[in-house]
Amino acid sequence: MKLLMVEDDEALSTALARSLTRLGWDLALCRDGRAALGMWRASQPDVVLLDLSLPGRDGLQILTQARDEGLLTPVLILTARGTVGDRVQGLNAGADDYLPKPFDLDELEARLRALYRRPTELQGKNASGPYKTRAFSYDKESGAVFFAGDVLELTPREATFLRALLAKPGQAIAKERLFDLVFPGQADVQFEAIEVVAYRLRKKLAGTGAVLTTLRGLGYLLKLPA
Repeated sequence: MKLLMVEDDEALSTALARSLTRLGWDLALCRDGRAALGMWRASQPDVVLLDLSLPGRDGLQILTQARDEGLLTPVLILTARGTVGDRVQGLNAGADDYLPKPFDLDELEARLRALYRRPTELQGKNASGPYKTRAFSYDKESGAVFFAGDVLELTPREATFLRALLAKPGQAIAKERLFDLVFPGQADVQFEAIEVVAYRLRKKLAGTGAVLTTLRGLGYLLKLPA
């Protein structure tokens, strides 16, 4: 498991490097924003752990250029910028997950491992190469959702959930809003049921290149392949 950590805080990066190495990560460390992209290209990491406040170049600028260049490595932003606006900005720039400081090491490691597994889930048997990007569409009359011209096998609730996200790709949609769409007028349904729909939909999107992200305190966001 190859990890590129871009973090300028010497004490934090040293402690994290020691802990993550013991947990089995093959770690490369960069403390300068100007060198980050070069190390990213050269080391071909499985996951990137990215701070935002870096000397030389801001983390969001690094992430935006990486995505523009087609670097699809999963990215976890780890930063002191923890406001809702900062999180949304980071996710819209192409991050896969966002963890504000201070944080728990066990949670950080669990999130890194989840991101490490994600490319294999998306790429299927061809896990060594990039997945292909293909278009989504849906029929307003039937409600059917299509990927690459083929209808996706979704339940009505999953299709409603996905159509709402496809209408605003890259934008966060509140969990409450999605619940009202998926379970209209069903007061007897527990609010947590929307999480079950999201879990099942996420599994059915594997292989499409689309990533359904849960934003704590915000809702859900769908990132489509470029």
